Amino acid sequence: MAAPGKCIFVSGSPGVGKTTLIIRVLENLRASNPNLKVQGFYTREIRQENERVGFEVITMNDQRGTLASINNPSPESARWPTVGRYRVDIASFETVALPELQIKEDTHLFVIDEVGKMELYSSSFLPAVLRLLDSNIPLLATIPIARHGRDIPGVARLRNHPRATIYTINPNNRDAHTERVYSHVVDLFAKN
Repeated sequence: MAAPGKCIFVSGSPGVGKTTLIIRVLENLRASNPNLKVQGFYTREIRQENERVGFEVITMNDQRGTLASINNPSPESARWPTVGRYRVDIASFETVALPELQIKEDTHLFVIDEVGKMELYSSSFLPAVLRLLDSNIPLLATIPIARHGRDIPGVARLRNHPRATIYTINPNNRDAHTERVYSHVVDLFAKN
């Protein structure tokens, strides 16, 4: 079982900089430890002419897949679940993201950006994340903030996990929390 605090969640409103925080922490970790073995993924907007048209999943070894899009012309995309105006490509997401969540002995850190509504349409995703929470490998992940007093059930389960430490960021504390999260991860490695 993972020790308390080995699961670090960064929460905040859309666009506040959760992904940027994760990337900065990873850059600092890799600069101080070039042999660091990280598994996982982050998401990035797909833009066309200054308009967001979707999201892609990018693994730590730069494999990419579509998470969601407004521009998928395939006939089967009409049956895909939607979040806002985006159609979620569960098959593409699972093909790229799920292999990254397999526990391997030489992994030092798992990174998941993000555990949100789109990703949770995959019935295999939350069980994989829960297995990581129960492992001895530190997990750094982003989760959306509860909106209007309501949380996504899978996210609520993670937020309330006894081994989780949550950093809620906003534009005023984002830089300070970047340093705190980095220090927290470094402390976890020092204790192992």
